Amino acid sequence: MPTGVALRDVRQQLFDAAERILLRDGANGLTSRAVTTEAGVAKGVLHRHFEDFDAFLADLVGDRITRLEGQAATLRGSAGTGDVAGNLTEALADLFDPVAVAIVGLIIFRDELRVRLRRTRPAPGIPVLTEAVTMVAAYLNEECEMGRIAADADVDALALSLIGAGHLLFADRGRPTPGPGEVGRVVNAVIADVVQRRLL
Repeated sequence: MPTGVALRDVRQQLFDAAERILLRDGANGLTSRAVTTEAGVAKGVLHRHFEDFDAFLADLVGDRITRLEGQAATLRGSAGTGDVAGNLTEALADLFDPVAVAIVGLIIFRDELRVRLRRTRPAPGIPVLTEAVTMVAAYLNEECEMGRIAADADVDALALSLIGAGHLLFADRGRPTPGPGEVGRVVNAVIADVVQRRLL
């Protein structure tokens, strides 16, 4: 590892390596040695920048959650335009990219990681999925205020249903990634009532 490399560059290099391992080998294959080998850095580099491997993984999850902020802004920006079901279908496909699905699996797989994440993110649920529910609920609230879904829609319950269903659709690594038609059918089933009732 050359000297003078910025900390952020090292962190990103390690995060990118961890994501590649998750996609290729799953949570079982993700070890500190595997990450440093994949990143092409000395074994001690990870431990120079992180307290321990779970601290590294917690920051990896935090990095993914930070990326959700951009997706949330894009989704909220689509409120009032296009089709509500279409906007949600596209958002779920973006949200449940293979890396995000693998990171959710990692959180479920590693008890120590969940304990560490609970210290900084006490909200109930699984990190990443919890933030995704908040993202979708904020969008649905915007659509509700614009009159594009029923005024009495329970946006929190709808968001929970959409994220839960979306995760089930995308979580099986052994099957092809669901296409827009399959995702759209689920989205339409979840929101059909609130879309129809706003027309009454």
